[in-house]
Amino acid sequence: MKISDLQKQIPEKVYALLEKRGFSQFRPGQAKSVKAGLFEDKNLLVCTPTASGKTLIAELAFLNAIIHDKGKCVYVVPLRALASEKYKQFKKDYPDIRIAISSGDIDSADSYLEKYDLIITTSEKFDSLIRHKSPWLKYVKTVVVDEIHLLNDAGRGPALEVLITILRSMIKDLQLIGLSATIGNPEELSSWLGAELVMDDWRPVRLDKGVYMDGEVEFC
Repeated sequence: MKISDLQKQIPEKVYALLEKRGFSQFRPGQAKSVKAGLFEDKNLLVCTPTASGKTLIAELAFLNAIIHDKGKCVYVVPLRALASEKYKQFKKDYPDIRIAISSGDIDSADSYLEKYDLIITTSEKFDSLIRHKSPWLKYVKTVVVDEIHLLNDAGRGPALEVLITILRSMIKDLQLIGLSATIGNPEELSSWLGAELVMDDWRPVRLDKGVYMDGEVEFC
């Protein structure tokens, strides 16, 4: 879908940034997210295949929070390596936005983060920031949780569930965006999050399944 077809639903300054970066088309999951209320501060649970464009949905969410709502965005990832990757990518794509990364092992409030608009962190570090009652948390408008299916992980799931629960009770009018390619119970999870469910099976490369035996692959 052309982004111009949804121009009326996209804040003017966000739309201008999309044009500046050369975007002219939305992938199906992206268009569905806009229609589901991405720019109306609604919670969204986005469940679409790998490489289907979920990162741009997260970018639209934090651009809307920073530029339109004048609030901060926290981007939560499961791994420090992924936090570093996202930090480098977003710093390159959005040089005018104040972006910070906080993913170290030091248990502290990191008060310096008050100067930044987009904060990329791990769930464990974000939990530490909340426990230290970081004063800048009151300015958070949107939280993106990447790989939210880890709620079902025996190791990290309980901590992530507690983190989301605390956030929803602590921050008034919080917009929560959950991203995942693999959720077994999307309807149940979206209900718990109070989120609009966005699902789509489009992927840029066709996925075929097959069985390899004796040097040959038999596709199902």
